[in-house]
Amino acid sequence: MSDPNFWNNRRHSEEVISEFNSLKDILNNVHSLKNDLQSYYLEMLRTVSPDDQDILDYLAEESNGIESQLKELEIKVLLNGDYDKNDAILEIHSGAGGTEACDWANMLYRMYFRWCEKHGYKIDVIDQQPGLEVGIKSMTVIVKGLYAYGYLKNEKGVHRLVRISPFDSGKRRHTSFASVEVTPVIDFNEDIVIDDKDIRIDVFRSTGAGGQGVNTTDSAVRITHLPTKIVVTCQNERSQIQNKEKCMQILKSKLYELQKLENESKIEELKGEQKKIDFGSQIRSYVMCPYTLVKDSRTGTENTNVDKVLDGDIDKFIEDNLKGARI
Repeated sequence: MSDPNFWNNRRHSEEVISEFNSLKDILNNVHSLKNDLQSYYLEMLRTVSPDDQDILDYLAEESNGIESQLKELEIKVLLNGDYDKNDAILEIHSGAGGTEACDWANMLYRMYFRWCEKHGYKIDVIDQQPGLEVGIKSMTVIVKGLYAYGYLKNEKGVHRLVRISPFDSGKRRHTSFASVEVTPVIDFNEDIVIDDKDIRIDVFRSTGAGGQGVNTTDSAVRITHLPTKIVVTCQNERSQIQNKEKCMQILKSKLYELQKLENESKIEELKGEQKKIDFGSQIRSYVMCPYTLVKDSRTGTENTNVDKVLDGDIDKFIEDNLKGARI
């Protein structure tokens, strides 16, 4: 940062400053906790009388707060991947189950939306394909905020729901599936060169709620990368040019991550996660009948309050997966 040419590349400078501030924040938290423990908490613990129950109760309460801060710090330290600090491209696709699956995909979107609200992240909807009757066939959003990708990267996989169907007049139990894909938004992708002959660009009329001329012209853009079969759609911007730019940004991010995985010999692992949205492939199950339980098949983490989880309370699942360093 003291280099006289530091500000010549503003985007790079901002990234360096962001990383500096993040590391500084972690160090400040470490020093603050250390000082509190040494100069206050431990000193009081040495001098307090075993009969002074009020102070002992107070120290017990304080220790819970310190433990909570330590856990939060531990998670921050675990977010040390190449793109953990980046924004995230979150995609939800309905799977086996028809109308049920479309409704389940919409429930998952609400769950992530509520989680983002609680953590101060902003969601930018890029594309939405509604279901024939209810819910969504697919949804693509960009989650904006520090560490968005780091927190959400382990949500990638198939999510399974078991419940009494609200669409079944016989009130039978149904199983539905939806897949979640998470990709980091990568700004510095100058090394990714996309040949015009390798892509197909389709334009069409937006299918959103309309207003301001959104769905009165062919402004929506779909780009298909022919060698990898990656498809990116954007229809939330007002102009075709803006939608195309957004599509290209997302496509480059996906190709960059794919290239990185290939270089690390992990491409088969990535393909394996995207094979089927069906039985036996789920990373997490949400059971609402005949009992209530959310269970992550990778870590064994459980929560019997399904409604609370679907209202965005997924921090425990995220943290346990980070500690397991699965991805």
